[in-house]
Amino acid sequence: MAERRRYLSVRGGEWAFAVIGLPLALLGGIYALAVLYAGALLSLTVLGLPFAVAALMSARGLGALHRRLVGRLLGECVEAPAKLPLPTGVIDRGRIVLTDPVAWRTLLYLVLRLPLGVLGFASAVALPLGCGWLIGFPLWIRLLQPGPPPAGPLAAASTVLGLLLLSAVPGAIRSLSGANRRLARLLLGPARAQQRVRELETARATLLADSTDQFRRLERDLHDGIQAQLVALAITLSLADDALSPTAAPDLRRLRTLVDRARTQTDDTVTELRRLTQGIHPVALDRGLGEALPGLAATSPVPVTVHLDLRERPHPAVARALYFCAAELLTNIAKHSGARSAELTASAAGGRIRLIVRDDGCGDAALGTGTGLTGLAERLAAVDGVLRVDSPPGGPTVVTAELPTRLC
Repeated sequence: MAERRRYLSVRGGEWAFAVIGLPLALLGGIYALAVLYAGALLSLTVLGLPFAVAALMSARGLGALHRRLVGRLLGECVEAPAKLPLPTGVIDRGRIVLTDPVAWRTLLYLVLRLPLGVLGFASAVALPLGCGWLIGFPLWIRLLQPGPPPAGPLAAASTVLGLLLLSAVPGAIRSLSGANRRLARLLLGPARAQQRVRELETARATLLADSTDQFRRLERDLHDGIQAQLVALAITLSLADDALSPTAAPDLRRLRTLVDRARTQTDDTVTELRRLTQGIHPVALDRGLGEALPGLAATSPVPVTVHLDLRERPHPAVARALYFCAAELLTNIAKHSGARSAELTASAAGGRIRLIVRDDGCGDAALGTGTGLTGLAERLAAVDGVLRVDSPPGGPTVVTAELPTRLC
């Protein structure tokens, strides 16, 4: 029943898009075909290049109109491409416009949108009207032909056929709406190169902010922690030196107490320095992920089963990102999941390395919910990695991180 209701449910925006979208699809398709045809004819004349430049700049405006229409009626938010940088020179400006991939992809969208618009209008308007005519065919026959109605299988078959076709209308509209969404995502958004540049810029900004925070935290810890401990150690040694003053007999008991205190302060300072340097570069990574990940899992308060198949040794930056990813995920399991057991799997083959962390906790984890997964995904993006989270309510939670073993 749920599947049937989902099949029959068509949002009002999808109906409106199928009806309103036909005039825009016709205008856009005719515009794109006319631009391509006229541009080919004028390509050998002096008017060819100016015409192509003006047409491509207008195509960007049509793409923005269709993006808004898809967003308002179909609920598909398509990211707007970056504005076209226009230099001051006429020749340079024309060259930039002519090589703009967004404008050319918009023209392709307008061409492909034309048949989809016709099919959408036919599904939303022409097909229901035809179904109504087929269902009412016995009535039309009675109205058009006076006398006793003609009996026969034709009237019953038309009614059955009309009902069958009418039941297919919601599915047709939903399918065409999905095709329009996919087409808009594919051709009206930023080009793949532009999107990749945006992702790298965002990841770089995130890394710079994260590095700045780490350095400030390290500076604060060194100033407030290590420096204070070293000052206390220096005072203790100064007191020990005073206890050895030649002007009086040395107090061996007090001297031993001061030496023990200095030893304890030295041990605490070394421990604190080891803790600070651990956050900069884990020493365990010097022996590779094959030893670092089991050691990390051993420190988790939740029992973790480790499965490793590391046939390739990743780049040090990739290994470091994967190590901290595993550390963050295990910390999240201990703090938020309520899990009784977890499983960590790492495999590297074919130029890719994959980390899968699974737990039997309460689930309901997602990117952007405040458990650090969003920042983790942004840091992985800096090394061309992706993070996927599958965590239904009630669990289990499966988080997958995939990265290249080499950086280009």
